[in-house]
Amino acid sequence: MGLLTGKTALVTGAARGIGKAVAMKFASEGANIAFTDLVLNDDMAAGLEATRKEIEALGVTCRAYAGNAADFEETEKTVKQIHADFGSIDILVNNAGITKDGLMLRMSEAQWDAVLNVNLKSAFNFIHACSPIMLRQRSGSIINMASVVGVHGNAGQCNYAASKAGMIALAKSIAFGELGPKGVRANAVAPGFIETAMTAQLPEEIRKDWMKKIPLRRGGQTEDIANVCLFLASDMSSYVSGRVIQIDGGMNM
Repeated sequence: MGLLTGKTALVTGAARGIGKAVAMKFASEGANIAFTDLVLNDDMAAGLEATRKEIEALGVTCRAYAGNAADFEETEKTVKQIHADFGSIDILVNNAGITKDGLMLRMSEAQWDAVLNVNLKSAFNFIHACSPIMLRQRSGSIINMASVVGVHGNAGQCNYAASKAGMIALAKSIAFGELGPKGVRANAVAPGFIETAMTAQLPEEIRKDWMKKIPLRRGGQTEDIANVCLFLASDMSSYVSGRVIQIDGGMNM
């Protein structure tokens, strides 16, 4: 028996990176997995299917759903289909996210809107759609993927930082007065510098600058994020709600 046996987890933006690591970790602990991601071309569709097969190979039921998490009506339809396919939604991980970095004075309205829509509005969309299901179950765990820059900000990322700060406030708000009294927990995790395909593309001087700020002097792994998400998704954290857990090697104490 795994920590999540018998539960259904919905993870957004999970075809790759941190979202995939979280979905794989949950599956390894017995959860059935529904995951979403944006598909704009054949390569992305192939990636979605490849991830589905990897997760299913762990011995659980897994279904992939292509869609735009920032679209409210599309999200409502997707969640209804997931609920029909699985019968329950016990865990929601709002992981979908993008970056469009730039100094604020040079940032376009389109850059601002794109990041806020994908990173923050998508979380609202999925929480709005999943909440009635969890409230009827009188149980559920919602995990918002925030960031350390949502805690302390970062130059050149005002849109990203604002979206991630919003993810933290959203989790706290619904945990406190809206869903908490009905047995639904909500928390946020705030990763620091994590080794992913995206961070691998950073210039070496930027990577070195980041490492100087991290007491452990290394970047984190996607597994580090997945392990904390497992704790928050499972009954091990049954009395943990409205919290922000920073996973940053001590960078932001």
